Amino acid sequence: MQKLLLFLLLLLAACASESEELVREVPELYLPDDLQASVWAESPQFFNPTNIDVDIKGRVWVAEAVNYRDFNNHEGHRTHEQGDRIMILEDLDGDGKSDTSKVFVQDPDLRSPLGIAVLGKQVVVSCSPNVIVYTDEDGDDQPDHKEILLTGFGGKDHDHGLHSVTAGPDGRWYFNTGNAGPHVVTDRSGWTLRAGSVYTGGTPYNNENTPALRSDDGRIWTGGMALSMNPDGTDLEVLAHNFRNSYEVAVDSYGDLWQNDNDDQKDANRTTWLMRGANAGFFSADGSRSWQADRRPEQSIQQAHWHQGDPGVLPVGDIFGSGSPTGVVMYEGDALGEKYRGMFLSADAGRNVVFGYHTEAEGAGFALHRSNLISSVNASTEGYRWYEVDENKRKWFRPSDVAVGPDGAIYVADWYDPIVGGHQMHDKQGYGRIYRITPKNKLLDIPEIDLNTTEGQLLALQSPAINVRNQGFVKLREQGEAVMEEVKTLLTAENPYHQARAVWLLSQLGEKGIQEVEQVLRHEDAQHDNPRLRITALRALQQVKPQDWLAYADQLAKDPSIAVRREVALSLRDVPLTQSKALILNLINSYKGEDPWYLEALGSAMDGKEATLYPELLETFGDENPESWSEVFASLIWRIHPPQAVQALRTRVLSSKLTPEQQQQAMVALAFVPTQEAAQAMLEVDSKASGDLKKQSLWWLQFRKTNDWKTYLQDWKAPIDYLPEAHPEQLALKKQLLDTTISLEKRLASAKEMRLTAAGSWHLLQVLDWLEEGMKDTVRSVAIPKMLQSEDLYLKAVARHYLPDKQRASVYDSEQLLSLAVSAESGKTLFYQNCTTCHKMGDAGQEIGPELTNIHRKYDQLGMLEGVTNPDAAIAFGYEPWLVSTRDGGIVYGLMLSDGPVITIMDMYGRQYIMEQGFVQHKKQFNFSPMPSPADFSLSEQQVADITAFLLQANI
Repeated sequence: MQKLLLFLLLLLAACASESEELVREVPELYLPDDLQASVWAESPQFFNPTNIDVDIKGRVWVAEAVNYRDFNNHEGHRTHEQGDRIMILEDLDGDGKSDTSKVFVQDPDLRSPLGIAVLGKQVVVSCSPNVIVYTDEDGDDQPDHKEILLTGFGGKDHDHGLHSVTAGPDGRWYFNTGNAGPHVVTDRSGWTLRAGSVYTGGTPYNNENTPALRSDDGRIWTGGMALSMNPDGTDLEVLAHNFRNSYEVAVDSYGDLWQNDNDDQKDANRTTWLMRGANAGFFSADGSRSWQADRRPEQSIQQAHWHQGDPGVLPVGDIFGSGSPTGVVMYEGDALGEKYRGMFLSADAGRNVVFGYHTEAEGAGFALHRSNLISSVNASTEGYRWYEVDENKRKWFRPSDVAVGPDGAIYVADWYDPIVGGHQMHDKQGYGRIYRITPKNKLLDIPEIDLNTTEGQLLALQSPAINVRNQGFVKLREQGEAVMEEVKTLLTAENPYHQARAVWLLSQLGEKGIQEVEQVLRHEDAQHDNPRLRITALRALQQVKPQDWLAYADQLAKDPSIAVRREVALSLRDVPLTQSKALILNLINSYKGEDPWYLEALGSAMDGKEATLYPELLETFGDENPESWSEVFASLIWRIHPPQAVQALRTRVLSSKLTPEQQQQAMVALAFVPTQEAAQAMLEVDSKASGDLKKQSLWWLQFRKTNDWKTYLQDWKAPIDYLPEAHPEQLALKKQLLDTTISLEKRLASAKEMRLTAAGSWHLLQVLDWLEEGMKDTVRSVAIPKMLQSEDLYLKAVARHYLPDKQRASVYDSEQLLSLAVSAESGKTLFYQNCTTCHKMGDAGQEIGPELTNIHRKYDQLGMLEGVTNPDAAIAFGYEPWLVSTRDGGIVYGLMLSDGPVITIMDMYGRQYIMEQGFVQHKKQFNFSPMPSPADFSLSEQQVADITAFLLQANI
């Protein structure tokens, strides 16, 4: 007994010691006046939270990523040798704070899991390459069974991998994945998804990817994707694609999808309603080219980044600028008050905020009205300079996820770190918090729900917690028609989201339930005069009665709501034209040319049917004279660009009767027709056009020669040669250096000669990796010192990485720089003198590296200093450098913009080079940043500190 007491005392002492070690000051959170925030849990109850879920008991489950990117974060950081963990936290006494924490599972297969979903006995963890289901049969909070439900997702130990599963209102599971592919996944029914892109990098495991992969449905999906499947892993379906890295997808009770997406450019991060089947527009449609490669001369970053000028791309949604968006949820509860019902919550770790979006149906899409709901930064506070390091560390608030509990409270997971992104963390302890957001002066209790009774199941179905209501849904569905009358009462519930849940459930309760749902389709019925509810009924019936689907679609094709008609159009994408033509024509008849969401839905309905439909469209809505086309018809043809319209589009491009905007619209449509006739028509345009029209046609010819029209423009000589300068003499020197049959003296002489020129130096750096060990060291010793004297900053920066570790260590100490008095004005001058050759600030500078206009929103002083002094520690996506050599001795160092049959690479001075894959001799990707060190610019510690001060205060 004494030994047991002694053990307990020692254990308590150890916990107290760890707790003291992990004490952190809690930053003040700014919220609306009617809400309050409290710390519900914090380390050491858990560490490094990436994702959370709240179960039926109000317990918070945490996916930890203690072993987060250990290839980057291995020195002195907390580790879990047995794998990462899933933790369960609980408030036992109801005082609004977690009292206990326990491990549900610790598994070597868990390395930086990004998703957790608690669905009754099943706990679903998303951790690339796997969707893992742990089943707790006896309710003892320990898994009795583990199953790899799906596998093959890219993004191992990568932020851009597999993300959280959530249960939809239809009983299916929804989830998403980022663009760290390829994703090659076969579901439990034997269907295989194949999706890739040009993206590689970020981790050692993401070094190969393949664009233009075709899945078993015959379609090319690319980049990040939103997906759904049955809970048993069958019927995997792609709902939308071509994201960069949407961290999570939220499914509301109507079945609408909501997400954010991010990138490192200014004005790139966005939040959007996600239309089913949509191409979100990050890469080219097949994933083989980055947006930079596709950017047209007249386009802004914002337009080009999400391919907004291209037909067949989702409207952009709300672009909110710099940041690192993370977890999302739709708040459908009543506990916070009616004004919060229907608010979409989107966490952003980079901006230290949880955005609250009031969503409003607008035409065939939605308007998103953004506000800062929860934030650690209040820019309006007089005299407060958040960019300085201060005691409260406001910028360390890094919300990684947001969830809703069964009590209606909002729970926010805080990753808590000086930085975010770049596969890095600076807080070596892995500290984290969970905040609980509740109404002021109102106590929220966890309801007691008995899932063994119909009453309890109905209560669960109405829960504000997503995966709790799924348990009610499943239990009620098991009862079938026996509970139909009870479920029907929800059709008149005050909360419209409860009505939508009833529609989904009724559709799965047998024929009588289906009949009830069919009644909801009638817009004449005042009781159900809610377009979103009719859309829900339409979606539900499509799932349960696909054989009758066209009858339902026909019923709603003339619905007064454009949103309902949009949904009908989306449902026709895979319906043969023999069955869908009349419906499509009816839907087009109501198009007024003003709604991009509706136009995109019509395009989806005509996908693969454009050529057959065009004559009928021309007869019904167009005009034989292309110059007389209406704006409505012209925009429709822009969207579907059928091959038969080539000559008409050519006429419109060259017509002096049309405005420049109308001519440009026709030229873009022509450029998206992938046929020989279209290429020939653009050549004819180029021969006859002048001014801006001539510049546009020339750009399209040069661009399309590298992709869609490559075969047809082989004999066309572009006015500009996009190949790097040939250096055949370097090929001979390389060959001699690599020839092990000749003397070491001759080989070394070749290396010494190569180091004398910039081109030779780059070739020499390329072959260093191919030399045998002894020779490699010898060549390195004679070549690298010479390269470090080069005037080419980028050559110096790369050469420095070939030095021994001790010699290439940073000469700057970020902690020491913090102590210096700084001058932002001096930093501004230094920035424009040294940094704008690659970076843009406001209207000045080049767009080679990431734009820095709003970088102050993302970092505190220490994080910014480390980003400047140690650029290799966090490389922005798409900015991993490559060294590419050609068969005629050309060589270029820069950023890969496309990698497929044709390679596009931009050097560090902004010049683009385009070459066929077969013309490339060798290509190598480096794992360090192309950004030179401040030492390469001969900047002193004081100057570095001043530049950082300017970046932190700049608000151009």
